Amino acid sequence: MNNLIRIFLLATWMTGGFCPAQSQSQLIEDFMPSLVNQPGKLFSQVNSEGRVRASIVAPQANKVQLDIGGVKYDMVKDVNGVWTGESAPQDAGFHYYQLNIDGASVPDPGTKYFYGAGRWGSGIEIPAIDHDFYALKDVPHGLLSENIYFSKITNSWRRCFVYTPATYEKDAKTRYPVLYLQHGSFEDETGWPTQGKANLILDNLIASQKAVPMIIVMDNGYAYKPLDVANSDKNARPVSVFEEVMIHEIIPMIDTKFRTIADREHRAIAGLSMGANQTMRIIMNHLDKFAYYGGFSGTSNYPGTTEIDPATFLEGKFNDGSAINKQLKVLWLGLGTKEPNPFPGSVGAFRNMLEKQGVKYVYSESKDTAHEWLTWRRALNEFASRLFK
Repeated sequence: MNNLIRIFLLATWMTGGFCPAQSQSQLIEDFMPSLVNQPGKLFSQVNSEGRVRASIVAPQANKVQLDIGGVKYDMVKDVNGVWTGESAPQDAGFHYYQLNIDGASVPDPGTKYFYGAGRWGSGIEIPAIDHDFYALKDVPHGLLSENIYFSKITNSWRRCFVYTPATYEKDAKTRYPVLYLQHGSFEDETGWPTQGKANLILDNLIASQKAVPMIIVMDNGYAYKPLDVANSDKNARPVSVFEEVMIHEIIPMIDTKFRTIADREHRAIAGLSMGANQTMRIIMNHLDKFAYYGGFSGTSNYPGTTEIDPATFLEGKFNDGSAINKQLKVLWLGLGTKEPNPFPGSVGAFRNMLEKQGVKYVYSESKDTAHEWLTWRRALNEFASRLFK
């Protein structure tokens, strides 16, 4: 819940207009359609408390629930077979949710669909007090392109989304630095351009001269070695080869297809959660390729780790802190203040190791956000403003 809402609730409470133990019948009835509804759809809706209201026509159903934030809220059916219900107040930012109809979880037909939690489903945007940095504004906008390519390493077709700044098309000679930006677990390459609003964040940063114009590449972090079906163990887990795909296929393709500045001083890599883990390993194994790292809600130590031995962590890559300080221009870490375990502990252990080794880094916290997209939008906004300067 943001500060403006807190102030409003406190004022109404003190004047007798609000009771903390109010019932559902006393909801603040200022619900408005969500910003991510399908065109013309009235539901889902959000009110000034951050409550979500959903509605669906299901006359034959016996029980319908709104499932958001790991909590299911019972909905009520009217005489026309329309089920309606509200959630408790939700934190500001973007959240995945679904409807549960007689035990079957389905997307809300009123919203746009987003890939998260390993499926295509519904999303809701709870207005944030600092939404301006990722808002769609009257500024020059870059181009977001879909790039399909065949990966010989995975023996499969893959794609990445590439953001080019507004100035890219105006001058055919200028070359640009590149940020490789990765999603988290059970998400894909659509996460940053859609839920993360990466293009709008960069448009706004560049327009306000807070960031250098740059290219952003957003690929799918799930890349596996092809299975030998005839000879493989049926219980064997697929082997990730994303690092190889990044180094040997994605970067060469981007440097060939786009006007990049193809050296380490003009390449950055970052990711959220699983992507933070992947990109940490990639940069430390290939410091000849990158000079900037951003870890959003994660690092490469195992979840729950309380202490890291630099002699063994990532094959001793952090043994020489002074050497790392000369190679990395920015090592940036971000975390939400409401992140659940094990993320605070893992990031804390990594920070302790950096400090023990004398490695310079920047740490930033996103106030009142958890393991969610507002945390990562804020992280990108701050991280991108530090790059290539």
